[in-house]
Amino acid sequence: MESNVECVPNFSTSDNAAIDAITAAFGGGGVWLLDQGSDLDHERSVVTAAGYPGPMMRAMEAATEAAIEHIDMRSQRGRHPRLGAVDVVPFVPLGATTMADCVEGARDFAATIAERLQLPVYLYAEAALRPERRVLADIRQPGFEGLEQAMATAAHVPDFGPARPHPTAGAAAVGARPFLIAFNIQLSTTDVAVARRIATAIRERDGGLPGVQALGIDLASQGCVQLSLNVLDHGRTPLWRVWEEAQRLALREGVSVLDSELIGLAPALALTEVADHIGVASARPLEERIGEAAAWLRIRTFEPSMAFELRLAHARAAH
Repeated sequence: MESNVECVPNFSTSDNAAIDAITAAFGGGGVWLLDQGSDLDHERSVVTAAGYPGPMMRAMEAATEAAIEHIDMRSQRGRHPRLGAVDVVPFVPLGATTMADCVEGARDFAATIAERLQLPVYLYAEAALRPERRVLADIRQPGFEGLEQAMATAAHVPDFGPARPHPTAGAAAVGARPFLIAFNIQLSTTDVAVARRIATAIRERDGGLPGVQALGIDLASQGCVQLSLNVLDHGRTPLWRVWEEAQRLALREGVSVLDSELIGLAPALALTEVADHIGVASARPLEERIGEAAAWLRIRTFEPSMAFELRLAHARAAH
Protein backbone atom coordinates (compact mmCIF):
# COMPACT_ATOMS: atom_id res chain seq x y z
CA MET A 1 0.00 0.00 0.00
CA GLU A 2 1.09 3.56 -0.71
CA SER A 3 1.68 6.06 2.06
CA ASN A 4 -1.11 8.62 1.85
CA VAL A 5 -2.79 11.09 4.16
CA GLU A 6 -6.22 12.69 4.18
CA CYS A 7 -6.65 16.25 5.42
CA VAL A 8 -10.02 17.85 6.21
CA PRO A 9 -9.32 21.50 7.14
CA ASN A 10 -12.20 23.70 8.30
CA PHE A 11 -12.05 27.41 7.41
CA SER A 12 -14.20 30.12 9.01
CA THR A 13 -15.66 31.55 5.83
CA SER A 14 -18.30 30.99 3.15
CA ASP A 15 -16.91 33.74 0.88
CA ASN A 16 -16.34 32.48 -2.67
CA ALA A 17 -13.16 34.50 -3.29
CA ALA A 18 -11.59 33.20 -0.08
CA ILE A 19 -12.61 29.63 -0.87
CA ASP A 20 -11.16 29.85 -4.40
CA ALA A 21 -7.84 31.12 -3.02
CA ILE A 22 -7.73 28.37 -0.40
CA THR A 23 -8.64 25.46 -2.68
CA ALA A 24 -6.11 26.60 -5.31
CA ALA A 25 -3.43 25.42 -2.87
CA PHE A 26 -4.50 21.79 -3.40
CA GLY A 27 -3.84 21.69 -7.13
CA GLY A 28 -0.21 20.52 -7.02
CA GLY A 29 1.27 17.14 -7.88
CA GLY A 30 0.66 14.37 -5.39
CA VAL A 31 -2.42 16.03 -3.83
CA TRP A 32 -6.03 15.54 -4.89
CA LEU A 33 -8.83 17.95 -3.94
CA LEU A 34 -11.78 15.64 -3.28
CA ASP A 35 -14.52 17.85 -1.90
CA GLN A 36 -15.39 21.35 -0.75
CA GLY A 37 -18.58 22.51 0.93
CA SER A 38 -19.70 25.76 2.56
CA ASP A 39 -22.49 26.69 4.96
CA LEU A 40 -23.84 30.23 5.18
CA ASP A 41 -25.34 29.80 8.66
CA HIS A 42 -22.14 28.30 10.04
CA GLU A 43 -20.07 30.71 7.91
CA ARG A 44 -17.71 27.81 7.48
CA SER A 45 -16.12 25.81 4.66
CA VAL A 46 -14.78 22.28 4.81
CA VAL A 47 -12.21 20.99 2.34
CA THR A 48 -11.33 17.32 1.86
CA ALA A 49 -8.02 16.46 0.20
CA ALA A 50 -5.77 13.42 0.02
CA GLY A 51 -2.27 12.81 -1.18
CA TYR A 52 1.29 11.93 -0.37
CA PRO A 53 2.43 13.23 3.04
CA GLY A 54 5.09 15.72 1.87
CA PRO A 55 2.99 17.40 -0.84
CA MET A 56 -0.02 17.46 1.49
CA MET A 57 1.88 19.34 4.18
CA ARG A 58 3.11 21.89 1.63
CA ALA A 59 -0.41 22.30 0.24
CA MET A 60 -1.80 22.91 3.73
CA GLU A 61 0.87 25.54 4.39
CA ALA A 62 -0.20 27.38 1.23
CA ALA A 63 -3.91 27.01 2.13
CA THR A 64 -3.27 28.38 5.62
CA GLU A 65 -1.45 31.38 4.20
CA ALA A 66 -4.32 32.02 1.76
CA ALA A 67 -6.91 31.76 4.55
CA ILE A 68 -5.08 34.26 6.73
CA GLU A 69 -4.84 36.64 3.79
CA HIS A 70 -8.55 36.43 2.94
CA ILE A 71 -10.40 35.89 6.25
CA ASP A 72 -10.81 38.55 8.93
CA MET A 73 -12.27 36.98 12.06
CA ARG A 74 -13.21 40.39 13.47
CA SER A 75 -16.20 40.42 11.11
CA GLN A 76 -16.98 36.67 11.13
CA ARG A 77 -20.28 35.78 12.81
CA GLY A 78 -20.73 32.07 12.09
CA ARG A 79 -22.86 29.98 14.43
CA HIS A 80 -20.34 27.13 14.60
CA PRO A 81 -17.74 27.22 17.42
CA ARG A 82 -14.37 28.39 16.07
CA LEU A 83 -10.95 29.58 17.16
CA GLY A 84 -9.84 31.29 14.00
CA ALA A 85 -9.65 31.59 10.24
CA VAL A 86 -8.01 28.16 9.91
CA ASP A 87 -10.09 26.65 12.67
CA VAL A 88 -9.01 23.01 12.60
CA VAL A 89 -6.57 20.95 10.52
CA PRO A 90 -6.84 17.18 11.07
CA PHE A 91 -4.51 14.68 9.38
CA VAL A 92 -5.84 11.15 8.85
CA PRO A 93 -3.65 8.14 7.96
CA LEU A 94 -4.43 6.25 4.74
CA GLY A 95 -2.82 3.18 3.17
CA ALA A 96 0.61 2.47 4.61
CA THR A 97 0.69 5.71 6.60
CA THR A 98 0.47 5.09 10.34
CA MET A 99 -1.12 7.22 13.03
CA ALA A 100 2.39 7.83 14.38
CA ASP A 101 3.36 9.24 10.97
CA CYS A 102 0.39 11.62 11.10
CA VAL A 103 1.20 12.69 14.65
CA GLU A 104 4.75 13.56 13.62
CA GLY A 105 3.53 15.35 10.50
CA ALA A 106 0.87 17.31 12.42
CA ARG A 107 3.40 18.51 14.98
CA ASP A 108 5.91 19.52 12.29
CA PHE A 109 3.18 21.34 10.35
CA ALA A 110 1.98 23.14 13.49
CA ALA A 111 5.49 24.32 14.34
CA THR A 112 6.06 25.52 10.77
CA ILE A 113 2.91 27.62 10.39
CA ALA A 114 3.25 29.01 13.90
CA GLU A 115 6.73 30.32 13.17
CA ARG A 116 6.13 31.36 9.56
CA LEU A 117 2.79 33.06 10.05
CA GLN A 118 2.94 34.06 13.74
CA LEU A 119 -0.18 32.01 14.34
CA PRO A 120 -0.90 30.40 17.75
CA VAL A 121 -1.47 26.66 17.30
CA TYR A 122 -2.95 24.06 19.65
CA LEU A 123 -2.38 20.33 19.13
CA TYR A 124 -5.34 18.01 19.67
CA ALA A 125 -6.46 14.36 19.40
CA GLU A 126 -3.59 11.90 18.85
CA ALA A 127 -1.14 14.77 18.25
CA ALA A 128 -1.87 16.42 21.62
CA LEU A 129 1.11 17.12 23.85
CA ARG A 130 -1.12 17.55 26.91
CA PRO A 131 -3.87 15.07 27.88
CA GLU A 132 -6.37 17.83 28.57
CA ARG A 133 -6.07 18.94 24.95
CA ARG A 134 -7.12 15.72 23.26
CA VAL A 135 -10.74 16.87 22.87
CA LEU A 136 -11.14 19.61 20.26
CA ALA A 137 -14.23 21.11 21.91
CA ASP A 138 -12.26 21.78 25.09
CA ILE A 139 -9.59 23.71 23.18
CA ARG A 140 -12.18 25.64 21.18
CA GLN A 141 -14.31 26.56 24.20
CA PRO A 142 -13.14 30.21 24.49
CA GLY A 143 -14.02 30.90 20.84
CA PHE A 144 -12.29 33.58 18.80
CA GLU A 145 -13.79 36.35 20.92
CA GLY A 146 -12.46 34.85 24.16
CA LEU A 147 -8.98 33.93 22.96
CA GLU A 148 -7.08 36.93 24.26
CA GLN A 149 -8.40 36.53 27.78
CA ALA A 150 -7.96 32.74 27.73
CA MET A 151 -4.38 32.94 26.46
CA ALA A 152 -3.46 35.08 29.45
CA THR A 153 -3.87 31.95 31.59
CA ALA A 154 -1.44 29.02 31.75
CA ALA A 155 -4.16 26.57 30.73
CA HIS A 156 -4.54 28.18 27.30
CA VAL A 157 -0.97 28.98 26.30
CA PRO A 158 -0.66 27.55 22.76
CA ASP A 159 1.65 24.65 21.97
CA PHE A 160 3.35 26.67 19.22
CA GLY A 161 3.45 30.32 18.25
CA PRO A 162 2.84 33.53 20.16
CA ALA A 163 0.81 33.56 23.38
CA ARG A 164 -1.60 36.05 21.89
CA PRO A 165 -4.17 35.72 19.10
CA HIS A 166 -3.30 36.61 15.54
CA PRO A 167 -5.16 39.94 15.11
CA THR A 168 -7.29 38.77 12.18
CA ALA A 169 -6.84 34.98 12.14
CA GLY A 170 -7.13 34.05 15.84
CA ALA A 171 -5.61 30.62 16.44
CA ALA A 172 -5.69 27.15 14.90
CA ALA A 173 -6.03 23.58 16.15
CA VAL A 174 -3.95 20.92 14.40
CA GLY A 175 -4.31 17.21 15.06
CA ALA A 176 -4.08 13.61 13.93
CA ARG A 177 -7.11 11.34 14.19
CA PRO A 178 -8.95 8.42 12.58
CA PHE A 179 -11.59 9.00 9.91
CA LEU A 180 -14.43 11.19 11.27
CA ILE A 181 -17.89 11.46 9.70
CA ALA A 182 -19.51 14.89 9.88
CA PHE A 183 -23.21 14.04 9.75
CA ASN A 184 -25.88 16.70 10.31
CA ILE A 185 -29.60 16.16 10.88
CA GLN A 186 -32.24 18.84 10.33
CA LEU A 187 -35.27 18.99 12.64
CA SER A 188 -38.81 20.24 11.98
CA THR A 189 -38.72 23.14 14.42
CA THR A 190 -37.24 26.61 14.72
CA ASP A 191 -36.69 26.20 18.47
CA VAL A 192 -32.94 25.79 18.92
CA ALA A 193 -33.49 24.73 22.54
CA VAL A 194 -35.02 21.50 21.22
CA ALA A 195 -31.93 20.79 19.12
CA ARG A 196 -29.69 21.50 22.10
CA ARG A 197 -31.61 19.13 24.35
CA ILE A 198 -31.39 16.37 21.74
CA ALA A 199 -27.69 17.08 21.22
CA THR A 200 -27.09 16.72 24.96
CA ALA A 201 -28.96 13.41 25.03
CA ILE A 202 -27.24 11.91 22.00
CA ARG A 203 -23.59 12.81 22.57
CA GLU A 204 -21.17 10.58 24.44
CA ARG A 205 -19.94 13.34 26.76
CA ASP A 206 -23.35 13.50 28.45
CA GLY A 207 -24.04 9.77 28.49
CA GLY A 208 -25.27 9.26 24.94
CA LEU A 209 -23.91 7.28 22.01
CA PRO A 210 -20.24 6.19 22.10
CA GLY A 211 -17.94 8.26 19.92
CA VAL A 212 -20.59 10.85 19.01
CA GLN A 213 -20.21 14.61 19.45
CA ALA A 214 -23.22 16.89 18.96
CA LEU A 215 -24.33 20.51 18.99
CA GLY A 216 -27.73 22.09 18.45
CA ILE A 217 -27.54 24.95 15.94
CA ASP A 218 -30.07 27.40 14.53
CA LEU A 219 -30.33 27.36 10.72
CA ALA A 220 -32.09 30.67 10.21
CA SER A 221 -31.71 30.64 6.44
CA GLN A 222 -33.48 27.27 6.23
CA GLY A 223 -36.24 27.86 8.78
CA CYS A 224 -35.23 24.93 10.98
CA VAL A 225 -32.63 23.79 13.49
CA GLN A 226 -29.86 21.26 13.16
CA LEU A 227 -28.09 18.54 15.08
CA SER A 228 -24.47 19.08 14.05
CA LEU A 229 -22.84 15.69 14.66
CA ASN A 230 -19.37 14.18 14.51
CA VAL A 231 -19.31 10.38 14.43
CA LEU A 232 -15.79 9.58 15.62
CA ASP A 233 -15.95 5.81 15.16
CA HIS A 234 -18.69 4.31 12.99
CA GLY A 235 -17.54 0.85 14.08
CA ARG A 236 -18.70 1.63 17.62
CA THR A 237 -21.74 3.68 16.64
CA PRO A 238 -22.89 3.19 13.04
CA LEU A 239 -24.77 5.89 11.17
CA TRP A 240 -28.01 3.92 11.26
CA ARG A 241 -27.94 3.97 15.06
CA VAL A 242 -27.30 7.73 15.14
CA TRP A 243 -30.25 8.29 12.76
CA GLU A 244 -32.63 6.06 14.71
CA GLU A 245 -31.65 7.63 18.03
CA ALA A 246 -32.17 11.12 16.59
CA GLN A 247 -35.61 10.06 15.39
CA ARG A 248 -36.48 8.66 18.83
CA LEU A 249 -35.32 11.78 20.66
CA ALA A 250 -37.07 14.08 18.18
CA LEU A 251 -40.34 12.18 18.65
CA ARG A 252 -39.98 12.60 22.41
CA GLU A 253 -39.73 16.37 21.82
CA GLY A 254 -42.80 16.37 19.57
CA VAL A 255 -40.86 17.11 16.39
CA SER A 256 -39.52 15.03 13.50
CA VAL A 257 -36.32 14.67 11.52
CA LEU A 258 -36.45 16.32 8.10
CA ASP A 259 -33.31 15.08 6.37
CA SER A 260 -29.57 14.77 6.85
CA GLU A 261 -26.36 15.81 5.15
CA LEU A 262 -22.79 14.65 4.93
CA ILE A 263 -20.16 17.34 5.32
CA GLY A 264 -17.36 16.11 3.11
CA LEU A 265 -17.11 12.37 2.51
CA ALA A 266 -17.74 9.12 4.39
CA PRO A 267 -15.99 5.75 4.19
CA ALA A 268 -17.86 3.30 1.97
CA LEU A 269 -18.03 0.86 4.89
CA ALA A 270 -20.01 3.37 6.97
CA LEU A 271 -22.69 3.36 4.26
CA THR A 272 -22.67 -0.39 3.59
CA GLU A 273 -23.24 -0.89 7.34
CA VAL A 274 -26.49 1.02 6.87
CA ALA A 275 -27.33 -1.06 3.79
CA ASP A 276 -26.84 -4.23 5.82
CA HIS A 277 -29.06 -2.87 8.61
CA ILE A 278 -31.95 -2.12 6.27
CA GLY A 279 -31.61 -5.41 4.38
CA VAL A 280 -30.09 -4.36 1.06
CA ALA A 281 -28.67 -7.52 -0.51
CA SER A 282 -24.88 -7.74 -0.28
CA ALA A 283 -24.73 -9.13 -3.83
CA ARG A 284 -25.93 -5.85 -5.33
CA PRO A 285 -23.34 -3.43 -6.80
CA LEU A 286 -21.60 -1.18 -4.27
CA GLU A 287 -22.96 2.05 -5.75
CA GLU A 288 -26.52 0.74 -5.54
CA ARG A 289 -26.08 -0.41 -1.95
CA ILE A 290 -24.72 2.91 -0.72
CA GLY A 291 -27.38 4.76 -2.73
CA GLU A 292 -30.11 2.79 -0.90
CA ALA A 293 -28.41 3.55 2.42
CA ALA A 294 -28.24 7.27 1.65
CA ALA A 295 -31.93 7.34 0.67
CA TRP A 296 -32.87 5.68 3.99
CA LEU A 297 -30.78 8.28 5.86
CA ARG A 298 -32.40 11.04 3.73
CA ILE A 299 -28.97 12.47 2.85
CA ARG A 300 -29.34 15.64 0.81
CA THR A 301 -28.00 15.70 -2.77
CA PHE A 302 -26.23 12.38 -2.32
CA GLU A 303 -24.16 10.78 -5.04
CA PRO A 304 -22.18 7.53 -4.74
CA SER A 305 -18.86 9.35 -5.10
CA MET A 306 -19.48 10.82 -1.64
CA ALA A 307 -17.95 7.52 -0.51
CA PHE A 308 -14.33 8.46 0.12
CA GLU A 309 -12.76 5.50 -1.67
CA LEU A 310 -14.79 6.10 -4.84
CA ARG A 311 -14.04 9.83 -4.89
CA LEU A 312 -10.31 9.27 -4.43
CA ALA A 313 -10.20 6.62 -7.15
CA HIS A 314 -12.01 8.95 -9.58
CA ALA A 315 -9.71 11.88 -8.73
CA ARG A 316 -6.56 9.84 -9.22
CA ALA A 317 -7.82 8.35 -12.47
CA ALA A 318 -8.53 11.86 -13.80
CA HIS A 319 -4.91 12.91 -13.21
